[in-house]
Order: sequence, then structure tokens, then C-alpha cells
Amino acid sequence: MRAKMWIFDCANTSKRLFPTWRQLFWCYYAAVVCLLSSPVRTDDACPFSCICDRDSGTVTCREGEDTEIPEDIPVWTSSLIITGRNVSTLERGAFTANGTELEMTMLSLSYNGIQVIEPYAFLGLPRLHLLDLSHNRLMSVSDRAFHGVPELRSLYLNNSILTPAVADLSGALGTQSLRSLHRLELAGNRLSSLPLARLDIYNLHVLVLVNNSIESIGRENVTNIYQQKRLRVYLSLNPFRCSCGLESFYYWLKNSSQCPDAGHLLCSEPEAKKGTPVEQLQGEDLDCLNENLEAVSYVFLGIVLALIGVVFLMVLYLNRGGIKRWLNNIREACRDQMEVYHYRYEQDSDPRLANVAV
Repeated sequence: MRAKMWIFDCANTSKRLFPTWRQLFWCYYAAVVCLLSSPVRTDDACPFSCICDRDSGTVTCREGEDTEIPEDIPVWTSSLIITGRNVSTLERGAFTANGTELEMTMLSLSYNGIQVIEPYAFLGLPRLHLLDLSHNRLMSVSDRAFHGVPELRSLYLNNSILTPAVADLSGALGTQSLRSLHRLELAGNRLSSLPLARLDIYNLHVLVLVNNSIESIGRENVTNIYQQKRLRVYLSLNPFRCSCGLESFYYWLKNSSQCPDAGHLLCSEPEAKKGTPVEQLQGEDLDCLNENLEAVSYVFLGIVLALIGVVFLMVLYLNRGGIKRWLNNIREACRDQMEVYHYRYEQDSDPRLANVAV
């Protein structure tokens, strides 16, 4: 405030015809103080430890010790690349520190160890077309994490979703703010099912689910995918369980061209079909009716054998008296026969008969 008063006095002094040297000294001093206390930021300023190329509109911030997003991002930035840092949390309005919206169209935040994405983290980027969050360690993703990016067309979340964040993923991707999304990549996240409850709210053309833990895709999801004629789904390197539950998916795979890597889909179970391409299976291998009939036949066979066993036990019980007499007769017959053998043995062992033989 005092510096401003000095500047005001300087303005009045300059109007005088012959200002003294002391007055001129204090004017210059006030001007220097104002410049130092109020730093001026120009549009050409480049954030610390970053490389800026105004001709291409690219700002690149690589390895460093910073744990936050740079606050002084130039307004002319169209592509921002931040990688190799320790940005554990993307806070609300992380890209609107200056209170102005950026015309940025591409944002890459891969390999930054990001664990949490708070609500409205990308607010202030209304023109954003591509967002890359691959190779992070997301443990929590807010349902409103992607609010404020209505023109987002490509979203990359490869090798980023940890187990605690899997449950959050469906809510975060279900926002109407992603209605323009064309490409969604979720490779290498150990997903066991399709993370999108509905596909009709998107403008998806490419869905990448490679290298996850998907064993089967149910009838409802298959129908949902089939209705989106423009959609292409990549599903290789998933451990498909080639059993009755895969029937709907199998027939969609055979009769549709929506899975470009269909030839690389392999069975992991059962053991007899391990390594077999899903497309090369026969319809009867996945026929739920045959499996049910086979199970029923085994059950029926067990029931028949159990009935036969019960009848046999009943016959034995009802004829227990006759069986007892029969067993006694056999025992007596065996005893008589043994007595005959014993008598003959005694006769053969007589010494007189032995001398006669000599």
C-alpha cells in the first residue's frame, strides 16, 4: 500500500517542472518494490522443470520431485504431458488453478503413481479430446471424476485399476459427461466382467478389454454389444471358461464381426479344451441342454442303482431264515468233508503200513 502511495506521489512529482533528486530516487525505489512484490506472469511463461514448445502447443513435464500438477500452465497449451512424478491425488479443479479454462485437447498423465481421482478433477478442460491415465495405481475413482469433459473422445486406463477401484469404475464411467467417448481402453486391469452397465449412453467405436480376467460374457451383455453395430471389442488374452455359460457369447462370436481379434480367443477351462480357440468349438460343446441332460442321466442312473440296492437288501432280509439254514448246511457239509480228510491222514500215518511199504 505504501509503495502505491509512493507511485502516486511520483506521478504528481513528474508533473512538477523541477523535481528534486530525492524525489526521483524514491520514485524509482517505489517502482522496483512494486515489480518485486507483484510478479507478472505472461502467456509465454513455462512451468518450472518443464519443456515448452509454443509452435506445437506442447508442454512436457517429466521426472521430478513435484507431487502436484503445475499451476502455471500456459494458456496456449494444447497438449500437456506429465510423467514420472509422484502425483498421488488428482484434486478437484487440478487444472484450473488460475481460474481460467484451458483450450487443451490432449492430456497424458501416465506413470505418475496416481491413486485417487477426486470429483471434478478435470474441470476447466472443456475441449479435452484425449486423456491418458495408463500405468498408474488407482485405488479410488469418484463417480464424478470425469465431469466437465463433454468432448472427451479417447480415454486410456490401461494397467491402472487396482482391486479396490474396480467397484468404482462402473459409476465413474457411467456419467453422461462421457457421451462423446469413442475409444475406451481398459487392458491389463484384471477385470472379471464388462465394467459398463449400459453402452447406449456412449458413442463408443472401440472397447479394449485385452489381458483381463474375463471368463465369460453373459447373454445380457452380448445383446447390449450386438445392438451397438459400430462397436468393436478386443478380448484376447482373457481366460475364457468354455462351458455352457459361454453359449450366447460363442454364437455372437461366430455370427458377428464386432470382435476383430476373435481368432486369438482361447479356452482356459475345462482341461480337455485348454488352448482351443473359442471359434473352433462345436455347438454341442456349449449346448446347455446336452449338459443338463447328461447331468440328469447321471442322477437317474444313481437313483436306479440305489433302488436295486434297496430291493436286494429287502430280499436278503425277508429270506434271512432260509439263508441261515443254507449257511448252516454248507458249514456241516464242510465239517464232514474235513473229518473224512482227517481220518485218511491218520490211516496214512500208521507205522505198520509204512513197514509193509518198505
